Amino acid sequence: MDQRLYSGILRNFENLLTSKKNYDVIIQAGEEPNQRELYAHSTVLRCQSNYFDIAFSSSWAEKRNGKFFFKKPNISPYIIEAILRYLYCGMIDLNARPGTYILNLLVATDELDLHSLGEYVQDYFIKFQYKFLKNDPIAILEIIFKHETFTKLKDYFLEIICQESDILFGTDKISALPAQILETLLLRDDLALDEIEVWNNLITWTHAQQPTVKKDPYKWTNEELTLMAKTLSKFIPLIRFHDISSKEFFHKVLPYQYLLPERLRQEILRFYLVGDIRQIGTLPSRTLCNADELDSNIINAKYLALFARWMDKKDKVLKRMSQNFNLILRGSRDGFDADTFHLKCDNKGATIVVAKIKETNKIVGGYNPLDWEGLSLKSTPDSFIFLFESCDDVNAGKIGRVRESSNAIVCDPSWGPLFGNYNNGSNDLTMNAYGKWTSATNAYPNINVPRKFDVEDYEVYQVVYQVDN
Repeated sequence: MDQRLYSGILRNFENLLTSKKNYDVIIQAGEEPNQRELYAHSTVLRCQSNYFDIAFSSSWAEKRNGKFFFKKPNISPYIIEAILRYLYCGMIDLNARPGTYILNLLVATDELDLHSLGEYVQDYFIKFQYKFLKNDPIAILEIIFKHETFTKLKDYFLEIICQESDILFGTDKISALPAQILETLLLRDDLALDEIEVWNNLITWTHAQQPTVKKDPYKWTNEELTLMAKTLSKFIPLIRFHDISSKEFFHKVLPYQYLLPERLRQEILRFYLVGDIRQIGTLPSRTLCNADELDSNIINAKYLALFARWMDKKDKVLKRMSQNFNLILRGSRDGFDADTFHLKCDNKGATIVVAKIKETNKIVGGYNPLDWEGLSLKSTPDSFIFLFESCDDVNAGKIGRVRESSNAIVCDPSWGPLFGNYNNGSNDLTMNAYGKWTSATNAYPNINVPRKFDVEDYEVYQVVYQVDN
């Protein structure tokens, strides 16, 4: 429609609002000393809002001197002004508005049953108020959870927290988190946090709810134990204990063992000692990375999440991955020779190589952030090699970051992957033309990779960083 056909009509409605001509509605907005009265027309409000249509038709609408009178002490005059302008001429300006203003406007749209405006404000919030969401997450979460209509913002913010768990977890903010919101977060499979850190944060939160209880669980009285168990009880089933290593369990969970139901303690012991079950409880492992369709004979999604953390040099907090891993070579499928390696892996950019050592549970490999094409020595400070003593324990990984960046990567068409170079010609980790593997200690630290070994299989993944829209 030609804008000329309706722009004049909208101007007329805006003039009607600002002129206050023939108004029959008075809205007393805000509280002293910032309280103000605003004026409107019942016919316009009834036409545009179900809330006002019902209000003007019911007995609870107060009248003074023939005019409808509304008290809205919980909504500021500035918010009411913006809403009235929207109702009269379909315009609202959120540019340069602070996050608190937009959040208060959103709350007002819910109270006044302005669904379309509420959807618009949520979209704007999501697009332009990311920093505000991160700065005061608990206050925002509390407001979001009070309003069922804020579904879009709630889903978005919970996903952000799950992807960037250090917004809340591992900070003092976790202690003030309402139980309902904590339960919602712990229930999610996409919470990108090591499970032992989930447990540690839960213990921190529980102590904050019961500040009189001693910090040392070995010194608790029976009453303190009962109090802590009651506080923690509904959260225990949300912990994926099968994703906590036996070492972590011994040091971090065992001191609190009497907070766990007896049957759960027995199941955990069976998991660690007998090994005939792979999952404890009803909840599966959390999805810590974008690897829902991971096709690997060697690793699972947790390894990719760890590799991503190492690539981003985030050694303490496990964030959701910003990388995609695309399988481009598998030795058992494509071949173990150097020609196949370069055919599949040249001109693919960053890659990570993963190999399972034959007749052991060990996994070795390395990350090349550059490429494999050409015949040259390539420099980078970001490459690394790694070793897992047991393929069943992702927490057993050792990383060796390159020490001599000028000798980080060797590209040679007659060899497979070559990590590290030294004057004596030895390499830190390499596969020769016929699929034989060797290691040394030169450009990378010694992480006890065997000097010579054969592999059951090896895989190469192209690493593609996601681009933010």
